[in-house]
Amino acid sequence: MSEFVRYLNEVFESFGPIQAKKMFGGYGIYHQGIMFGLVADDMLYLKADKTTAHHFSVKGLDQFEYDKGDKKIKMSYYLAPPEMMEDPDETKIWAARAYDVAFRTKKKTRKK
Repeated sequence: MSEFVRYLNEVFESFGPIQAKKMFGGYGIYHQGIMFGLVADDMLYLKADKTTAHHFSVKGLDQFEYDKGDKKIKMSYYLAPPEMMEDPDETKIWAARAYDVAFRTKKKTRKK
């Protein structure tokens, strides 16, 4: 596990316990069994949807994407804002938004 991923335990302390699970060359970040973030190249991305993506866009934070053949695939995760890495109050706000989106998304997926 990278030092950055270990450090995230401290970052999210004000939000609650997290677990990191290795996946696809990075890590999924989980809270209460639900993935609300991911780490790729030691950068944290948080789950978003149409109701929360604007919070990231107005700050100029990029959406996570990867190459699949000759296509770029965008996922519903955005780069976490730098201020949340140092401010526990900001961490709680951003983490709660991401967790809420992940929780709602998981609920919809289960109903299918």
